[in-house]
Amino acid sequence: MQNGEMTIAKLDEAQLKQLQRAEQDLGVVLVALQPQYTFASLSEDKLQRLKVLEDELGVVLLAYERS
Repeated sequence: MQNGEMTIAKLDEAQLKQLQRAEQDLGVVLVALQPQYTFASLSEDKLQRLKVLEDELGVVLLAYERS
């Protein structure tokens, strides 16, 4: 499964067991994703602006470096 920015992570057996234990402990379903591009390094000010926008839009935003 791939959407251009993230793909489902390929976990080894030990990692998968660790993820499954966390799911049981937390009572949730977890999805492990791997970024396909480099996340942007944001200043504290830019990070705060991003968080405000997330709250306003009701979404989770991921910032990537431009190529």
